[in-house]
Amino acid sequence: MRSNRADIYRQLDRAELPGDTAALARYLIGKVAVRELPEGIVSGRIVETEAYVVGDAAGHGYRGMTPRNRSLFLGPGHAYVYLAYGVSWMLNVSSEKAGTGTGVLIRALEPLEGIPLMRENRGVERLRDLARGPGRLAHALRIDRSLDGLDLCRQGPLWLAEDEHQAGDIGQGIRIGITKDADRPLRFYVKGSPFVSGPKSLNP
Repeated sequence: MRSNRADIYRQLDRAELPGDTAALARYLIGKVAVRELPEGIVSGRIVETEAYVVGDAAGHGYRGMTPRNRSLFLGPGHAYVYLAYGVSWMLNVSSEKAGTGTGVLIRALEPLEGIPLMRENRGVERLRDLARGPGRLAHALRIDRSLDGLDLCRQGPLWLAEDEHQAGDIGQGIRIGITKDADRPLRFYVKGSPFVSGPKSLNP
């Protein structure tokens, strides 16, 4: 099912994306991830991101390009989807010029459209838990490796958009669940949002 969402959202223009990975991670807060499924549209507002910058030992592109991470090395605005711990898919957005190997992890969404579909995909009812965390949001939006390398600045099965919404206060802190370069303040989130992942101590 394809649906024109031009009356609700404007797709992100690659030329407007910040060229710096941390700046892109902050810029994506408040934007919308739109997933087009056969049963209908599922979408959510981005409320939490993490940046994996140049020279970052925690980044998948740190040691260079491989068949698994090649999408990170595309130009900005492409999907890099990988399987974490053999269990959960993770959605990332490639962030800098082609060949750089940096990206932004989308950590959490506030559900907007297609909530019944999200509940079906996730097998849970509680709104707050549908897309709070990168594995949960990928499950809720039915994101898997088939979307790896997709252009997120073009309408298709998965794309990024914006509307008139203002993100509000954006917090900044350390990233979650990593051991290398763990003290770098490269996670961005909407202050006070119940849809942000992690313990409250990390989300003041």
